[in-house]
Amino acid sequence: MRLLHTSDWHLGRSFHRVNMLGAQAEFIGHLVDAVREHAVDAVVVSGDVYDRAVPPLAAVELFDDALHRLADLGVPTVMISGNHDSARRLGVGAGLIDRAGIHLRTEPSAAGTPVVLADAHGEVALYGLPYLEPALVKDEFGVTKAGHEAVLAAAMDRVRADLAARPQGTRSVVLAHAFVTGGEASDSERDITVGGVAAVPAGVFDGVDYVALGHLHGCQTLTERVRYSGSPLAYSFSEADHRKSMWLIDLAADGSVGAERLDCPVPRPLARIRGTLEDLLADPRLDRHEDAWVEATLTDAIRPADPMARIAARFPHTLSLVFAPERAPDDPAVSYARRLAGRDDQQVAEDFVAHVRGAGPDPREAAVLRDAFDAVRADDTVREVAR
Repeated sequence: MRLLHTSDWHLGRSFHRVNMLGAQAEFIGHLVDAVREHAVDAVVVSGDVYDRAVPPLAAVELFDDALHRLADLGVPTVMISGNHDSARRLGVGAGLIDRAGIHLRTEPSAAGTPVVLADAHGEVALYGLPYLEPALVKDEFGVTKAGHEAVLAAAMDRVRADLAARPQGTRSVVLAHAFVTGGEASDSERDITVGGVAAVPAGVFDGVDYVALGHLHGCQTLTERVRYSGSPLAYSFSEADHRKSMWLIDLAADGSVGAERLDCPVPRPLARIRGTLEDLLADPRLDRHEDAWVEATLTDAIRPADPMARIAARFPHTLSLVFAPERAPDDPAVSYARRLAGRDDQQVAEDFVAHVRGAGPDPREAAVLRDAFDAVRADDTVREVAR
């Protein structure tokens, strides 16, 4: 069976101030063409269909167009909700849409109920595990500790139990939206850390033939059977070196996996350039970036006059200008933002405690801070879905 694995469309998202809806529509057309050209048997979309719980109307219309075009091909499609989606909104009409061959899996309670497809070699069971917010689903899965590994392990127990009851030789595919150990993150993914831990081990998914992951925006192979497709478009300059693609997966009769990357259309290349303003304006090696979307980091000791206008004269598609004079980290002139770079909320809070009190929090206090951040994030999720 031939599968096309994609994820993280983030319909409705912009790139800095650039509306990406046109590029997203071009990707949908490319996806439909790839399904036709490569004789795909099923499409799997591993979450973050939308960029936010309440997407703009234009994004909903594009999603509707994608569903109609995929249904017209007669190729089954399985989709799960991601941490950016409202599972309840995405799942509206799922029962009716299911009749058109578009299978929306947004309910955690249905983790062990697969979409069953068949080819000449028998059945393939596709299990959709939507993004599982630990604090919200721990009761559903009967776990006492609200962590990503615990709830995913419980969901996979249901998958393995269902699979064990099926005819011998049934092949299996799991769609999941999670941060799996070994994956490389970028700046454009929303933090899903719970209890100080974001990642789960790939071993959680043992026992199935292929795991189609979503959440991380870079296309990655964790094992031959566990892969991220990545986002089809870049949504931050940290993705400047990404090759945006989808996975074409061939699931053989014995469950072995063959994989090929299919490149996605690039609306405009990304470039990150760094140096003094005069160097960036004069360096001939940067000619190749003059048509790119540019993030320029200026290292001048003193902020130059009219830097954006001057940099845009050479690089007209400059979207981000960062002022980062090269100073020692302990220099009092180093900006607050630079001192916080790479530090998560927990670390910032602990640093604040140390600054105010003269000593950082003890383990009990650190646990209280973690619980508070987890509770706020879970509450934010509930509020966003309820809007």
